[in-house]
Amino acid sequence: MTDVRTLCAQGSPCWVSLMAHDLDTAGEFYGALLGWEFKGGPTGLGPYVRATLNGAPVAGLGVAPPGFPVEWTTYFAADSTDGTAQRIRECGGTVAVGPVQAEDAGRLVIASDVAGAVFGVWEGQEHLGWQAVDVPGAPSWTELVTPDLDGAASFYGSVFGQVVERRGPDAVLIVGGSVVAGIRGATELRGGPPRWRVYFAVADVEESVQRTLELGGRLLVEPADSPYGRFARLLDREGGRFSLVERGN
Repeated sequence: MTDVRTLCAQGSPCWVSLMAHDLDTAGEFYGALLGWEFKGGPTGLGPYVRATLNGAPVAGLGVAPPGFPVEWTTYFAADSTDGTAQRIRECGGTVAVGPVQAEDAGRLVIASDVAGAVFGVWEGQEHLGWQAVDVPGAPSWTELVTPDLDGAASFYGSVFGQVVERRGPDAVLIVGGSVVAGIRGATELRGGPPRWRVYFAVADVEESVQRTLELGGRLLVEPADSPYGRFARLLDREGGRFSLVERGN
């Protein structure tokens, strides 16, 4: 398994958290779909559990404030949440929460970029971030869908010190020579707000889509092939958006 410190280098996505309306409902759904088990996490900001895959932390589930939608949030690793929060403001973003201490686990910030897409910043202490990626049941990829690709590229590159490389109509974020996330343009929005889209790896997309429907989820985009693997986009029981990807051999 890749060392977690390598997975969670400054500027890399290092964690995803779902803010659900009902923690038990969310846990039952994702546990059955992705093979997750759960253990307690920091509760200073509200009820929260960590999802584990074969003992390795891979994601978090918490309770959304009243009136807020069910959403997955992508967190980026930072050496300093205080410094990152300041750069977010200087680059035209908005800091909504923090920096705040999450007990002994670390410090966090919740912010939005120049187009309004929400993301998190995590300064790991006891908890550095996910410890498994790109295996069935674990996070595999995260990408921003935004109407302002150039603005987003400039924003994230400046805030986190990432290299941003244009690839055709899209862009990728690069840390330490490795591609860590993507940015896609406005044609992908289809009327929805800018957001970070989270993909979870599965062994078979069609089987996992069928399992999602059996568990009370809904299908948004039928399974299709891409250069990165076969994927589908779905909703969980409470309307939270997520994607599945079956990586090619």
